[in-house]
Amino acid sequence: MISSRNCRYVVDAALFIDRHGRVGYHHYDFYGQALAKIERGHTQDVADVGAMGRRGLIRASPLLEFFEAIEPALIRYPALEPASIRDMVLRAADEISP
Repeated sequence: MISSRNCRYVVDAALFIDRHGRVGYHHYDFYGQALAKIERGHTQDVADVGAMGRRGLIRASPLLEFFEAIEPALIRYPALEPASIRDMVLRAADEISP
């Protein structure tokens, strides 16, 4: 699991989505979501990451910082190619505001 809990850009308050009765729904860890979407690489996921950047939910610099924080641990997942994921993250960061 990709986690950004140890990085300095973690948002203290999650973004509220909706409430149904006593249950509240929030977005959390936009950078973790973005990295997972980038790794999956589906057309909709790539579009979602671009939209997150346009809406100001993520920025390029912290996205790269989060990836660099987890990159050494990717060796634990043989199905993942760290170099390929790095390339995808760099491409995504180029399309997001700094």
